[in-house]
Amino acid sequence: MSVLDKRSADQRQPRPEQGPGAPPGAEAGDTTAGAAKSAPESRSRRGLPLALNAVSVALGIAIWWALASAGFKLPTPPEVVDRASTLISDGTLADDALASLTRVLVGFALGTAAAVPVGFLMGWYGILRGLIEPWIQFFRTIPPLAIIPLAVVAMGIDETPKIFVIFLAAFLACVISTFQGVVNVDRTLIDAARVLGAGDATIFARVVVPASTPFILVGMRVGLGSAWATLVAAELIAAQEGLGYRMQNAQLYYDLPTIFVGLISIGILGLLMDRVLLLAERRLTRWQERR
Repeated sequence: MSVLDKRSADQRQPRPEQGPGAPPGAEAGDTTAGAAKSAPESRSRRGLPLALNAVSVALGIAIWWALASAGFKLPTPPEVVDRASTLISDGTLADDALASLTRVLVGFALGTAAAVPVGFLMGWYGILRGLIEPWIQFFRTIPPLAIIPLAVVAMGIDETPKIFVIFLAAFLACVISTFQGVVNVDRTLIDAARVLGAGDATIFARVVVPASTPFILVGMRVGLGSAWATLVAAELIAAQEGLGYRMQNAQLYYDLPTIFVGLISIGILGLLMDRVLLLAERRLTRWQERR
């Protein structure tokens, strides 16, 4: 019996769960009812994390306020809000945030764009892995912050050294994740593609790249955090504007509210960028099973 014949025979047989006395549309009705019930449950599951996030933020602010009121050397939330309003009204915060965000975006984009092909080459070709991996591991043991003095001396005090150290931080984080994604591809998938007649280019584009995408996006998120940490350190050493530069000047005058405004601004910008990457990860890896 062919597959089509077997399928038609199965359709002619009564379903065990329906029974002889069940109405013809019972199964369809049950399916519709189940879908109607699952919609509110899905919305409630999506709303629960947002509610928990709101509770967490409120609790954190309450703890911060309590510590400041208890005598710790911390500004209170109203003081920070007042200083933020002043910096926003005179345009200082916008200029500093734009300068820092531009440096991060340029360095992070360049680092990611270089890391992905290098990671693929390392994972796909054993010869290139042997040539490149020692240098990657060597520079991974050197914190990008330690390279800032050398970058400033060699490249000057303009934007070039700042973007370079951000590029290095993002590159080192993303290249390792990409490499791990390639070497962790299930060998059975590659062998099956070869049996079906696929060449190296097809296997790379249709098997290796999709299977490595989750690793790449995780590496990008890690690299984004490293980029922000490196940026602040670079602006503390050599900058004329930026959130790190503003925090350094505030530290000289013991201006804690301004320091807190800078910290919160960096945290918010980093969080928003991370959420964009997380959204991209969910859309690009819909096939991946999630918990």
